[in-house]
Amino acid sequence: MKTNRLRSVVAAVAGAVMLNAMPVMADSTDDIVNALIAKGVLTEEEGALLQKGRQGEKEAAKKKKDSEIKASFKDGIVFESGDKQHKLSINGRAQLDYRTFSNEVTSNQAETFDIRRAYLSAKGSFYNTYDFEMTYNGASTSTSGANSDLLYAWLNVRWWDQAQFKFGQFKQPFSMEELGSSRFINFTERSMVTQLVPAVDRGAQIHGVPVKGVTYAVGVFNGVGVNRGTNANDGSIDADGKSVTGRATVNIAELMGVKDAVYHIGAAYSDTSDNHDINAFSIRTEGRGSNIFTSTAPGAISATNKGYDLQRTGLEGAVAYGPVKFQTEWIKAEFEPDGNNSLVAGAPAGESKDITAWYAAVNWMITGESYADVYKNGLFGGRMKPKNNFDPKAGKWGAGAWEIGARYSKMDASDFSLGAETADVFNGTGENGKFNEADAWTIGLKWIPSPNVRFLANYVTTDMDCVKGFVCTEDKEKAVNLRAQIDF
Repeated sequence: MKTNRLRSVVAAVAGAVMLNAMPVMADSTDDIVNALIAKGVLTEEEGALLQKGRQGEKEAAKKKKDSEIKASFKDGIVFESGDKQHKLSINGRAQLDYRTFSNEVTSNQAETFDIRRAYLSAKGSFYNTYDFEMTYNGASTSTSGANSDLLYAWLNVRWWDQAQFKFGQFKQPFSMEELGSSRFINFTERSMVTQLVPAVDRGAQIHGVPVKGVTYAVGVFNGVGVNRGTNANDGSIDADGKSVTGRATVNIAELMGVKDAVYHIGAAYSDTSDNHDINAFSIRTEGRGSNIFTSTAPGAISATNKGYDLQRTGLEGAVAYGPVKFQTEWIKAEFEPDGNNSLVAGAPAGESKDITAWYAAVNWMITGESYADVYKNGLFGGRMKPKNNFDPKAGKWGAGAWEIGARYSKMDASDFSLGAETADVFNGTGENGKFNEADAWTIGLKWIPSPNVRFLANYVTTDMDCVKGFVCTEDKEKAVNLRAQIDF
């Protein structure tokens, strides 16, 4: 009896050693122990004790694995917990530009090297539910009158994909081109349309994907722009307005189950009441040169002058199949004085004015990459990955991804036709009776040698009316924009 007992203990110990020595067979430990019990090597009590100990070890190992932080590189430096519930990534981008112009329009055209953007971001999620982003802009450009060192800072609550809640400073839901990341835009600069849309602001919105292929977003914002938590005239409640902005999109191809294609339509609307901005505003060429249009400043905020209301309506569409994409947008911005003031010198008090703009663009991935691969939830916002990278240092001699594109844009602010600012300095009058109008052609070539690097070359020609303060020998601007970009 003692011999059998000793044999059982020895077998149990040997079995435990064997199980611990073979972690790859952890899932079969119960079968092994049951087999030992069936052969009489172990009693049921001894088997149960061994299984209990092994179960405790497995639970401890799982807990340790879930709490471990793993670092990797996936379009950024990523830290992720073992259970994939928590994630933090460090991301950045640098866009290094060179611009040169013809001498036909001599104002506001700097032939220069430029750091167009230099972002550093921390983004991630907790419990796979609470998403966040904080982005610093090292290029420190000026937007809405404020240095935009802090570009984005937001929290997104993702309890349901159909209804998510976003708070902080981020882009208002308006315009497919504006909402798309500057890393992945078709040309070096966005079209004139996006200079009329509500962009980064502070507020809150609800958004989601109610069904696959359909998106929506509605939010309330300060209506004062990036990095400005109060109105410019916060000493007067007359300027205490807000902006309500919404957008909805449908991808018909996704609803129909058509792969490798995008049939996108969308619409957006924004209403900004008691606008804070009593300063003049301007619209710049897509070559990032001259100001096409410069307004006069409305009268100061007072008991009778409460600024102006601004309503913006936008329509957008895109058709993409394989390596070819057509994209277009239209916007109307209507300025309506809210009180006893005029938007243009000499105009009747309370008279509204509007500006319209639109563009149409076509792009072709010569090397065959598909635009549907980078479209998601109403945006072409993904990273285009070449079929064959060009990386000679690693022995990869592929072509990378090559794209050519063309875009036509039109802006019409002729409704602002009163006041000295509308005079065309060239020949002293508006050409062909036009005032504050412009149209532009952009031709672009893009090379993506590897997913995180891009080189772009654009030629932009703009026909315009010279506005007040410009010295013009011609009313046409010709520009060449070059860019080297890296992002992660």
